[in-house]
Amino acid sequence: MAIFSKSNVPQFSVDVYQNEYLPEGGREVNAVVTVTATGGGTIGSAVAAPHLYSPGEGPSAAVVLMVDCSGSMDYPPTKMRNARDATAAAVDTLRDGVHFAVVAGTHLAREVYPGEGGLAVAGPDTREQAKQALRKLSAGGGTAIGTWLRRADRLLASADVAIRHGILLTDGRNEHESPEDLKAALDACAGRFTCDARGVGTDWEVKEVTGIASALLGTADIVADPAGLAADFTQMMETAMGKEVADVSLRLWTPAGATVTFVKQVAPTVEELTGRRTEAGPRAGDYPLGSWGDESRDYHLCVEVPPAAVGQEMLAARVSLVIPHPDGSVQNLGAQGLVRAVWTDDLAASTSINPQVAHYTGQAELAEVIQEGLDLRKVGDMDGATAKLGRAVQLASASGNADTAKLLAKVVDVVDAATGTVRLKAKVEEADEMTLETRSTKTVRVKK
Repeated sequence: MAIFSKSNVPQFSVDVYQNEYLPEGGREVNAVVTVTATGGGTIGSAVAAPHLYSPGEGPSAAVVLMVDCSGSMDYPPTKMRNARDATAAAVDTLRDGVHFAVVAGTHLAREVYPGEGGLAVAGPDTREQAKQALRKLSAGGGTAIGTWLRRADRLLASADVAIRHGILLTDGRNEHESPEDLKAALDACAGRFTCDARGVGTDWEVKEVTGIASALLGTADIVADPAGLAADFTQMMETAMGKEVADVSLRLWTPAGATVTFVKQVAPTVEELTGRRTEAGPRAGDYPLGSWGDESRDYHLCVEVPPAAVGQEMLAARVSLVIPHPDGSVQNLGAQGLVRAVWTDDLAASTSINPQVAHYTGQAELAEVIQEGLDLRKVGDMDGATAKLGRAVQLASASGNADTAKLLAKVVDVVDAATGTVRLKAKVEEADEMTLETRSTKTVRVKK
C-alpha cells in the first residue's frame, strides 16, 4: 500500500486483495483493488456550515442545476413546486465562493439564473437572487435532455475551477430528441464534468437516467414521491460540495504478453470501466474514476497473463492513480498497488477464491440478473423472469445485501431465499419496480 499526501487534499491509498496462486499453465488473475481517500477535511466544514465556509478554503468548484420544466411537470401541480423547493434547498447548500447556475430544461435549455451565459458566485445575495428566480419557473414544453447537458457544459467551461458538476432532474422520457442526439451530447460532455441524475415520479425511463449518470460518472436514483426531492437535492449538493480532487484516473500497467480482460467498479455501485480506457504509454491505460472527496471505492480487475511453469512468478499488473496537470502532463498521486501471479502445484492454494473477489463477482451477477429479470417480466416471459429474480434473491441473501433484498420482496414473493425460490407478484407498483431497476447496481461491501 502507498499513500499520497498533500495539504488540503485527501491522502490516497491503494490496497490489493487477491489469490495470487495459479495452477501450472493458469492464465487468469483476479484482484479487488480498494482505493481510499482520507483526510481532505472539507466535507465536515462544508456540510455543517456552508455559509461560513470561506472562499478559497475548499477546492474551486462550479455546479449547474438542470431542472425539468416540461409540460408533464404540471401533473400533479405539486411536482413543479417540489422541484422549485428542492432546487432552492440545493442552492442553500452551496458553500460561499462556488460558481453556479440554474437551467430550465424543456425541448430547449433556458438559463434561469444568472443568465447571459455566465455563472454566479455563491454568497448570501446570489443565493437569494437565485431563489427569487426559481419562483418564476413554470411547466410547459417538451424534453430534450441533450440540449440541457450541452448548455451545462458551456456554462461550466466558462469558469476556471477544479471541480465541475451537474445535477439533473427529469420526470419524463426524452421524447424531443433522438437517442443518438442524447448519446452524442453525453459523449461530448464525458470527462468534462460529472453529473448526478434523478427521476421524479414514475413516467421517466430508467435506462435513460442511469445511462446519463453512468456516462458522466455520477449517481442515479428515483424520487418516487416529489415531496422527497428537497431532502434528496440537499444530500446530493452536500456530497458535491465534499469533492476535493477532480478527474482521478486509475492507471493500469501490465507486462508484455498480458491482456486486460476487464476493469469494473464494484462498490458502492457496479460500473463497467473496461471500454473507457485511454492509452497512457507502453502497456499502460487510464480508467476514469471521476471526482473524489473523503471516500472509498472498490474495483475488480481481471488480467490474462502468459502461462508459466510451477515455481515461476511475475508482476501481473501495477495499479497507480493519476490526475491531469494544467500543462497537459499527469501528476501521479503516489498511491500504488501490485497484482502478482505465482504458479504452484499446491491444489488448495491455486483453487481457493479470494473472499473479496468472490463477493464482488456475486454482486456484479446480482445487478445483472435483476436487470435481466425485469426486462423478461416486461416482455411477458414470466418463467424466465422468475428464474432470474429468484437467483437475485439468492445472491442478495447470501451476500447480506439487505437493501436490495427488500426491494426484490416488493416484486416477488420469497418462498425460500437460500435456494432462490420465488413467485412473481401478480400486481407490482410501478414505483417499486422502477426503484429496484434504478438501484440494482448498488452493492454492499465485503465484511472485513
